[in-house]
Amino acid sequence: MKKFVVGTALTALVLAGCGNGGASEEESKTLRIGASNVPHAEILEQAKPLLEEQGIELEVETYQDYILPNKDLESGEIDANYFQTIPYLETQIADNGYEFENAGGIHIEPIGVYSQKYASLDELPQDATILMSNSVSEQGRILSLLEVEGLITLAEGVDKTSAEVSDIVDNPKNLQLEPDYEAALLVQLYESGEGDAVLINSNYAIDAGISPLEDSIAIESSDSPYVNIITVRAGDEDNDNVKALVEVLQSQEIQDFILEEWGGSVVPVD
Repeated sequence: MKKFVVGTALTALVLAGCGNGGASEEESKTLRIGASNVPHAEILEQAKPLLEEQGIELEVETYQDYILPNKDLESGEIDANYFQTIPYLETQIADNGYEFENAGGIHIEPIGVYSQKYASLDELPQDATILMSNSVSEQGRILSLLEVEGLITLAEGVDKTSAEVSDIVDNPKNLQLEPDYEAALLVQLYESGEGDAVLINSNYAIDAGISPLEDSIAIESSDSPYVNIITVRAGDEDNDNVKALVEVLQSQEIQDFILEEWGGSVVPVD
């Protein structure tokens, strides 16, 4: 997948790493971070001048998928990434053996239900086809939304963050759930009218000019536990540059920007 570099390129004299928690004064003040296009990279662009005031140059690489940012973080091509939720990170660590840490939560992107055919969930017919992400870490989140909306019931006692389609014990409309699609392709499926409803992450919806608040027929509540985080290699969570980045992203100025720019489609953490 092609990556697009945003920001000033590194010179040959700039040291590559941000350091494993013990950066010296001789080390580079450049922090390289991988991010999804929207809203992550746009938020980082707002953070750049605030970090420059502290002598830190932020270099942003944007990604179109959820796999490469972690691979590049492990290999050292980037110093941090900003695109994933805690459940997704935990799944990636379990599946790939990554030695990563959560350096801090920044915002929440509610998942929405979209349909070209129906104006509300109540209108969904018997045996309606529901298209959803094939990411195992997202299934519990999606199923929890459908349960909150009264469409399904999950088994009692199941961990909602790790629930799977097989955990459904009641499905009155016999919804045909299809967790078979790459998250980045769901917008295209929705726009082409595939399925009866499609569940789409807000970052992909916004990037395609779709308003989660106005265009969805149902949306995850803003108190969702699926906060988007800054992820770093183990040890770098204590690096001064990383800590400065998180502090800036959690600042009132950036929180106000998020609320003004996306009007509730993206919600900053408290």
